[in-house]
Amino acid sequence: MKNFLKTLPFLLLIFLFTSSFITADKKNVKCLIQLTNYSGEGAYVVVSLLDPKGNYEETLYVQGKDSEWYSEIGQWWSFYGQKKSNIDGISGATVSGGGRTVSLLKISEDKIDKGYSIRFETSVEDQKYYTADLEFELTTANLKSKKEGTGFIRYVRMLPQ
Repeated sequence: MKNFLKTLPFLLLIFLFTSSFITADKKNVKCLIQLTNYSGEGAYVVVSLLDPKGNYEETLYVQGKDSEWYSEIGQWWSFYGQKKSNIDGISGATVSGGGRTVSLLKISEDKIDKGYSIRFETSVEDQKYYTADLEFELTTANLKSKKEGTGFIRYVRMLPQ
């Protein structure tokens, strides 16, 4: 028992040090994106997590793998282009007008119901760029809902897994 009591402060110190590196659990959310019927090239779609002040915090998903066009997604590029951090959810080809895609977003559970938002940006070559084609608060209720877009996105349906 004496040895344990002698090592207890050391064990507590190790626990406190390593616990600061533990990350929040991620919630898997299936995300269906249905585009409007438009003509032209496929749409690039970027899904970002915004902090309570509206600043970019994390890129959750990018639809469109040709990175030479990422700079055309201006607002997001000003965040991502400076950091060039890894993006977990880069998908394949862009989505054509009237098409749909389903992706899996991994969202930190400690961000839900805390004033964070999710933003969907869309861009189509030689057409308009929508900074906030769709943006909504990251709440438990919104993660189970269908939201209407304002640009190339007809709607997004979120389904927690």
